Amino acid sequence: MSTDASVAAAAAPIETDAVIIGAGPVGLFAVFELGLVDIKAHVIDILDKPGGQCAELYPEKPIYDIPALPTVTGQELTDRLMEQIKPFGAEFHLGERVDALQRLPDGRFNLKTDAGTEFNTKVVVIAAGGGSFTPKRPPLAGIEAFEGASVFYSVRRMEALRGKRVLVVGGGDSALDWTLALQPVAKSITLLHRRDEFRAAPNSVQKMRQLVETGDVRLMIGQVTALHGTGNQLEGATVKAKDGEERIEVDAMLPFFGLTMKLGPVADWGLALTENLIPVDTEKFETSEQGIFAVGDINTYPGKLKLILSGFHEVALMAQQAHKYVYPGKKLMFQYTTSSSNLQKKLGVS
Repeated sequence: MSTDASVAAAAAPIETDAVIIGAGPVGLFAVFELGLVDIKAHVIDILDKPGGQCAELYPEKPIYDIPALPTVTGQELTDRLMEQIKPFGAEFHLGERVDALQRLPDGRFNLKTDAGTEFNTKVVVIAAGGGSFTPKRPPLAGIEAFEGASVFYSVRRMEALRGKRVLVVGGGDSALDWTLALQPVAKSITLLHRRDEFRAAPNSVQKMRQLVETGDVRLMIGQVTALHGTGNQLEGATVKAKDGEERIEVDAMLPFFGLTMKLGPVADWGLALTENLIPVDTEKFETSEQGIFAVGDINTYPGKLKLILSGFHEVALMAQQAHKYVYPGKKLMFQYTTSSSNLQKKLGVS
């Protein structure tokens, strides 16, 4: 294949039955319910790992209202759902945001992400929680000039930071996880937090402190007050600590200050909205646009409860209607996983 042909092939849209926007618990369970009715799904999420708000904001916080699980953490629930949907082979596109959605002449939908990935799909399932998660920007003058070039809110390719002097700012799981992951790759790692206490998993904190003791990671207690560089390339940062200010040399900064939720590009897709939520019916959980569904916290209807278990119920009904669009004219027979050998075969338990 010639180079031009290879580029053309790489740029071709991904053809699929369904695209799920959001990899939180409800989006993950949508993979399961769609899989039961033979609908293949691709999943897109702006975060760099599945789990949505559960895994990103409170991975160790107990959840008490998931049926049959008296207590489960956000990360445990995510792990269980990932195991449950494994038979259906959903493909994940993480660290990407859907920027454009339009209907094609043949009735399907075309979606494009900010990373250039393109999809043609028969149905769209919006399971984006309260909207897209947007990283909180540190209040530093001129930081916008460095964003995407030497200031990153997520790490898409570790290799891009190989041999770099990296400053990680934050005290949660993301900050500690990337400090540990990048330490063997980066030329140097400095972890900066405003206090010598961390909200991350104890095991991660212990590993970080061991690296600090061996001199493989520098731990600083304080705050960044200024960035220095030329063009979009970061060259240094001023850190204010108890004993004064210090300028350190850095090539890249990873600030992990948490996330805010915004409706984002969804607001521009032509869907009917009510107070930044998407109205749906309670029979199919379909939006004002046929073939586009909204499930979980992003939708609204009379009596809506923003609970994970409510979202699970919504995707079960959504899948029944989605089947009609993916397989028009094909009758769907309702089956129970406990008694259907066909469903058990799909799940790999027969």
